[in-house]
Amino acid sequence: MQLIAHYTVSDYAAFKTAFDADAEDRANNGLSLLQLWRESGTSAWALFTIADQPKAKAYLDGAAGVFNSQGGVTGTNFHFVETA
Repeated sequence: MQLIAHYTVSDYAAFKTAFDADAEDRANNGLSLLQLWRESGTSAWALFTIADQPKAKAYLDGAAGVFNSQGGVTGTNFHFVETA
């Protein structure tokens, strides 16, 4: 299982700093980063491998709020996907 995430941010540099600092917390909640893309100064995409979907969903619905506030995230969109 993988997760495609889209982040709308107020400032990419602040987002990237907070994103990097949040790596351990994401890993502890079943998300392993495969790739991060910058679309613009206010938009980023990430691809994660998911080890534990319920734990990852709980993190995204709760604890990720701290990261979102620190990283200037103004919107998120998450899609759990599987290889067809």
